[in-house]
Amino acid sequence: MKIELIERIEGEAKLHFDFKNDKIDFVQIEFFDARNIETILQNRPAKDALVINPRVCGICGIAHLLATVHALENCYPNIEISPKAKIIRELTLNFELIQNHFKWFYLSLLPLLGHKQTVFKATRPTQLMAKAIATFAGQYPHNSYSIVGGVVCDVTAGDMMQVEHYIDDTIKYFEEYLLQQPLEDTLSMQSVSSLLGSDGDLPSLLRELQTREIHTIAKSYDRFIAFGQTSFFDKGKCLKTQTIHNVSPKYITETTNAHSLAKNVFYKDRFYEVGALARAMINGIPLLKNSHKLYGDGLLTRILARMNEVALLLNHSKQLLTQIHLNEPSYIKPKIDISEMTASGTGAVEAARGSLVHQVSIKEGMISKYDIITPTQWNLACGDRDNLGVAQKAMIGLADTSLAQIAFKSFDVCSVCTTH
Repeated sequence: MKIELIERIEGEAKLHFDFKNDKIDFVQIEFFDARNIETILQNRPAKDALVINPRVCGICGIAHLLATVHALENCYPNIEISPKAKIIRELTLNFELIQNHFKWFYLSLLPLLGHKQTVFKATRPTQLMAKAIATFAGQYPHNSYSIVGGVVCDVTAGDMMQVEHYIDDTIKYFEEYLLQQPLEDTLSMQSVSSLLGSDGDLPSLLRELQTREIHTIAKSYDRFIAFGQTSFFDKGKCLKTQTIHNVSPKYITETTNAHSLAKNVFYKDRFYEVGALARAMINGIPLLKNSHKLYGDGLLTRILARMNEVALLLNHSKQLLTQIHLNEPSYIKPKIDISEMTASGTGAVEAARGSLVHQVSIKEGMISKYDIITPTQWNLACGDRDNLGVAQKAMIGLADTSLAQIAFKSFDVCSVCTTH
């Protein structure tokens, strides 16, 4: 048995390793701090969740806010949201994902692989995306700009120009550092070989993984799921590259864990991987399908999926911005006040690390039960030897704990969200 305290993640975690024949035979994942947000929400007015839940996480506040809003709106028999409000919500979520992907790559992944001088490269795109969010949301992080019925911001032509400027500057940064070529060339790539022949921090890292012969470690079940759906992302589940099947939150179950304060989460009693790789497989992104064919669901493919998503979301965000009509309402008042309602609702969005699901039950306008299911619960569940969690399976068979930490962090761990 060897115990490793994992830091440089959101919060902390412990990995308890068992070895057999000099290989990792089993690993127990422990999250040991709890914030009890779900308990805090009980017996509070339903609208309080709009203020409390963005504070579940300091870097995924938009995702938690939108999952909350969707869950509350799902309680209504019918509710009208303007196209303008939907686009603004989607844009702020896109910006949060882009920001998270840059931070994960430069602040977590590269230093873990010995590139500590790269941490400052996360600063500029992070600032730009935070400013883009704040233009719509008023501040970043921990805003409550999205409410039941729409958004509270009244966007101007000047705001639109400012946000477009932030997107363009982030694209320039992507083209200068991450992949040194026009964004259009990155978007048109369909083979890993063409990307590996390019210049930039991403292809350089992927080539290094190949040289170190660790590019195919961290393989798991090859089983993917996504619950959030936007104008860009589809929801569904698949095994490897097989047919995409529909999903419903009603089949999600959770179990408590005797070894950790984080709950395990299942879909029809099976563990599934969530995140950028899952989204790429479900959406059929050609570059990622090629990488998966060559290297499977391992380290190289998982990294590539996340950073390629930056290019996809930047391009899609530019398109979305042109679809906003300023004359549309930002907010449409619901016909029923939530303080009078007794109902249940579910909301799901795609956060940076994967599917985030909020479930709420309201009795006469008060929260009787609230459940938050986070991406780390999907990927970092602690199963037993007969039914390993996704990240557990990715670490089994590795020769040392340093490689296991690389595999573990490839899922971008967040114990803050997970021990809500």
